[in-house]
Amino acid sequence: MTRHLVDIASLSAAELRQILNLSVGTPKSALAGKGVALIFEKPSNRTRHSMEMAVVQLGGHPVYTRGEEIGLDVRESVEDVTRIMAGYHAVLAARVFRHSFIERMVAVSDVPVVNMLSDASHPLQALADIITMEEHVGPIAQSTIAYIGDYNNVARSLAEAVCLLGGTISLGCPSAYDADDDELARLGSLGGNVRQSASPQEAIAGANVVHTDTWISMGQEDESAMRRRIFSRYCVDASLMSLAAPNAKFMHCMPAHRGEEVSAEVFDGPNSVVIQQGHHRLTAARGALAWVMEKS
Repeated sequence: MTRHLVDIASLSAAELRQILNLSVGTPKSALAGKGVALIFEKPSNRTRHSMEMAVVQLGGHPVYTRGEEIGLDVRESVEDVTRIMAGYHAVLAARVFRHSFIERMVAVSDVPVVNMLSDASHPLQALADIITMEEHVGPIAQSTIAYIGDYNNVARSLAEAVCLLGGTISLGCPSAYDADDDELARLGSLGGNVRQSASPQEAIAGANVVHTDTWISMGQEDESAMRRRIFSRYCVDASLMSLAAPNAKFMHCMPAHRGEEVSAEVFDGPNSVVIQQGHHRLTAARGALAWVMEKS
């Protein structure tokens, strides 16, 4: 049976741990002599470099393709692109605006599909986050992880991973940019503990790790002024970090905007592990690709 990596919630806790173990283990030649299609409807620095190098380290050949070269649902349908590329490659990986594109690829693909990012999910980032946190603070099940800011695709995947591993996720998000009751219930059903507050001070209290993300994601530029007003009190600065647990680590998926969602003092400070977190995107990509090949 072909296994895909669409989002973290599609995994069991045991499968998530399998991917993490493959990530930090010795790279295997899981893709020897095989191609991997890397479809980038949305451009990226970390995702492109980490995925290309992960494919190479696993013995495969990455083929980077920009969105305009394909024209998903403009020049060709998602389904036609998927069926053709599945005849060339062992894995199809896509970074898209609409999550439905990933779901449509999965529906017709004979080879594994890996979600490199969609508007609903960012599983590769969550894997890198877990690897980094376990390296610096220990087991997730014994940790409280705070996320401050917009409950977006990054926050959702992080929350899913923390819950699957039995940890506590504490969300500090403004009203209308938070997780609704159904979403909180869904996260709770995965295991772990979930809490949410509109107060960033309340959300961060006692946290072992503090995460944030940009307030304005790609495609939201027309909302910039409004978002900056709404999120202005959600900047993770030294004062806010002082409410977390002693020696709490700071994390950010990047790109970061110093002076907006995080102060330079925190982002570049001694408790920041953002660079290690970014480097673990390669670690996570290697494990994800090895896992879908092993399971398929």
